[in-house]
Amino acid sequence: MSELEQRSDANAVVHPGDGDGADAVISDQRLLRGARSRRTIVRHAVDVASLEGLGGLSLGRLATDLGISKSGVQTLFGTKENLQATTVEVARDVFNDAVVHPARTAPRGAARVRALIERWIEYAEVPLFPGGCFWAANLADFDGRPGRVRDALFHCQRDWRDLLAAELRHAADAGEIAELDADLAAFQIDAVLMAANTAFRLGDEEAEDVVDKVRRVAEGFLVPPH
Repeated sequence: MSELEQRSDANAVVHPGDGDGADAVISDQRLLRGARSRRTIVRHAVDVASLEGLGGLSLGRLATDLGISKSGVQTLFGTKENLQATTVEVARDVFNDAVVHPARTAPRGAARVRALIERWIEYAEVPLFPGGCFWAANLADFDGRPGRVRDALFHCQRDWRDLLAAELRHAADAGEIAELDADLAAFQIDAVLMAANTAFRLGDEEAEDVVDKVRRVAEGFLVPPH
């Protein structure tokens, strides 16, 4: 339960004549409704952006889709840029919950690299977002547009590659795999994963072969030292 929800529950009982307590409950309930509305709107925004890109988002579009007032959406986000940046942050959180956090149950090193890749394949193939990989759908549109949204997208992509590189480096240091350029290997694995996402989105009849290629590329970096 969030701190906001806990505070709301704690104030749920109001004694007669306790005006300050009643005001607190009303205030907290409004905050809670606002937080829930924000989550609903942003989660829908993530789905839309995965299909049409962050450029397709607008306060009016989301209001129409969800049957709420544009002024209500504007009150929560203020500007389109705020909406876009928040959408990236929520997409990152959803991605981490589906891919990164579950993979942490695997031991660090080669096993975790494999777990991260398997979770990523499932994330793109199922897919988690209607348009497939959120980053693939948006990075190309913002790579030449400096600003808060591009920075948010870049940091998410960099964090993913850094995570792969860190686990590859750990595997090499532990003697599980041969010495390698971990940053370059992470870049190459990420590139293959992006190619797999494109195959899934195009309805490639040989998608399973694509998945096999991803695994083979990854295993090429996980070879034990001679």
